[in-house]
Amino acid sequence: MRPEFASPSSSSSSSADRRLNALVRHLATASMVSQTAVAFSPTSGFHGDSVFSHVVRAPEDPILGVTVAYNKDPSPVKLNLGVGAYRTEEGKPLVLNVVRKAEQMLLNDKSRVKEYLPIVGIAEFNKLSAKLIFGADSPAIRENRVTTVQCLSGTGSLRVGAEFLARHYHQKTIYIPQPTWGNHPKVFTLAGLSVKTYRYYDPTTRGMNFQGLLEDLGSAPSGSIVLLHACAHNPTGVDPTLQQWEQIRQLMRSKALLPFFDSAYQGFASGNLDEDAQSIRMFVADGGECFVAQSYAKNMGLYGERVGALSVVCRAADVASKVESQLKLVIRPMFSNPPIHGASIVVTILKDSNMFNEWTIELKAMADRIISMRKQLFDALRARGTPGDWSHIIKQIGMFTFTGLNSKQVEFMTREYHIYMTSDGRISMAGLSSKTVPHLADAIHDAVTRMS
Repeated sequence: MRPEFASPSSSSSSSADRRLNALVRHLATASMVSQTAVAFSPTSGFHGDSVFSHVVRAPEDPILGVTVAYNKDPSPVKLNLGVGAYRTEEGKPLVLNVVRKAEQMLLNDKSRVKEYLPIVGIAEFNKLSAKLIFGADSPAIRENRVTTVQCLSGTGSLRVGAEFLARHYHQKTIYIPQPTWGNHPKVFTLAGLSVKTYRYYDPTTRGMNFQGLLEDLGSAPSGSIVLLHACAHNPTGVDPTLQQWEQIRQLMRSKALLPFFDSAYQGFASGNLDEDAQSIRMFVADGGECFVAQSYAKNMGLYGERVGALSVVCRAADVASKVESQLKLVIRPMFSNPPIHGASIVVTILKDSNMFNEWTIELKAMADRIISMRKQLFDALRARGTPGDWSHIIKQIGMFTFTGLNSKQVEFMTREYHIYMTSDGRISMAGLSSKTVPHLADAIHDAVTRMS
């Protein structure tokens, strides 16, 4: 008996049905999975709430916040004396002519590329920066006892140095002046150092509390790190004399205190690059070790280019080489390697004698204008008979003046005269002009007489 076989047409039909049924089952399963996924998607249960809803709004930076408030003020007579950036007599930001020339030269050089820099930056930039701050005839440079690495302006240089010290130095405490730049304690604390203060400013004389400084550093534990403003102390504008610097140096060396200089205003304070570096060179000349953070923001007007350098002066060349190897390990996970453009501008200017000379002329013109603003403000207050001794305005140096105004007087001046400054009474002399000095003098006079 022959076995029974289905006809070809019925076999093909049943096979098609089976495939169709399988497809239907697959689609149904996929639909259920999709619906389940939607029902249990990571964001579906929050109904618009963020996992960061608990985050508290941070306060404005006390310095940069001044500009935020200033920008919101519609007054035509408003004046911003908060942020430390140079302004022309017309109140405009300044790009130095020599900087524009350098940028044009870089633009015209078709051989330039945008490749990554080494971790330590441009070698020639580092060499020229060390020469600028320590002097062309520095024994430390000649003996290869200095290592210099390119960093992100002064702030980045401080942070890299602080992170290195937190990892490799036996003392974890740094003493900073009271008062100091508002970012200093944050930079050092976040790097892992413990921050303490030493007396620096005397509000009664609006000058230096030198005796307090000596006492506090004298009682600091041996080996402690000490932050020193190389010149044009921010925010007070009060600097030690050369004789006082020598006393500070002797005291620090006798206690093996480690100097960490912040040099943000070389050439910008007095108008002379060598004069503004004297404090640092005194410490380097004795053969001891020190850290120096450099910035080109102020003296070349390269604020937004973030150009700076950290130099470490060691007792021996082999130590300097080992320090550099460890600085690389700090920089690599922090910002990998520095940007190329701003540092190339600096190199172009510093390596060419004509451009260097042109820079020093423009630099002195900026410093002289600030000195002129000091005298004009002092004369204006004296002409108005404003109560108090305002001679500290012309005795202080650099971009800032610590006016001695209290927070209530500052608030009054902002409210009534639309003049913006930090609540501690610090004003940027670089933000003043001959046209705005009378407005500021009127405001100070009114605030002092009405809000004393």
